[in-house]
Amino acid sequence: MTEQAPLRVCIYGAGAIGGWLGVRLARAGHSVSVVARGQTLANLRAQGLCLQESEQTQRVTVRASDQPAELGVQDLVVIAVKAPALLEVARHIAPLLGPATMVLTAMNGVPWWFFQGFGGKFKGTRLQAVDATGGIAAKIAAPSVIGCVVHASCSQVSPGLVQHHFGNTLIIGEPSGEKTPRVMRLAQLLVGAGFDANVSEQIQKDTWYKLWGNMTVNPISAITGATTDLILGDELVRSFISSVMLEAKEIGARIGIPILQQPEDRHAVTLKLGAFKTSMLQDVEAGRTVELDALVTVVKELGTLTGVPTPQTDTLLGLARLHAGAHGLY
Repeated sequence: MTEQAPLRVCIYGAGAIGGWLGVRLARAGHSVSVVARGQTLANLRAQGLCLQESEQTQRVTVRASDQPAELGVQDLVVIAVKAPALLEVARHIAPLLGPATMVLTAMNGVPWWFFQGFGGKFKGTRLQAVDATGGIAAKIAAPSVIGCVVHASCSQVSPGLVQHHFGNTLIIGEPSGEKTPRVMRLAQLLVGAGFDANVSEQIQKDTWYKLWGNMTVNPISAITGATTDLILGDELVRSFISSVMLEAKEIGARIGIPILQQPEDRHAVTLKLGAFKTSMLQDVEAGRTVELDALVTVVKELGTLTGVPTPQTDTLLGLARLHAGAHGLY
């Protein structure tokens, strides 16, 4: 692979973020394919992958199939599904993977590879909340993975049609923290596709920092239906959120990713974004399974692992799990 050479890129999960990434990469000249099913597959074949951005609709032709074997080995596979779907992806991803294939995980929450090449005495620990059977790690080899933290807001207008709202930052990094030639080349490729792409020296820290904000606001929005401005504008709710964040902050300190900010600092950042619907609220409204385990259950597990009590996190998890289960979304 060279910087100039177009890549064979497969998007596994052409939802909001996957669709945004796919259109941008196709526009940059890369050969983009998509694994999709149902109406999304039909729409991609009929009209391509569409992105509404800056009051314009961009449409690109992609090769789409529900059979990864039809698409063949790729240079880059972008996994952009919700966490509950990941085990099913792992079971079918093999035909896309060759010895040099990079697997970029553009997902929310704590990933299955979190303790690969990281974590001190916790290094190598498999987290039950995100990979209970080890089936994901067995099918997607750790050396192929590059982590990705997305700081952007997108929504799916309809199958195959995505709306980009704000944000353009992708933080990528090797789980080991090494600045390898491939991760540096991938960053250049993403910049060439129009993203603000940065290489992290510790992608787990960037993952944890994003989680620190959305592990609270996401499930509360799912339960209440409220946008972020209303959630953080309620003094009692904001105080509860802060108490959950302080538990997560202590966990982070014990696994080697301290957060220097206080919860109120993060609230100020979120409030600047205005009124928006979290991804989990979008999932609830669309009747999709919510990714509670990768955002909240895993924090409870990490609390047990590190010896940090998590009573406030447990309360949030219990309420969110009850709400989602009652609505058939968990």
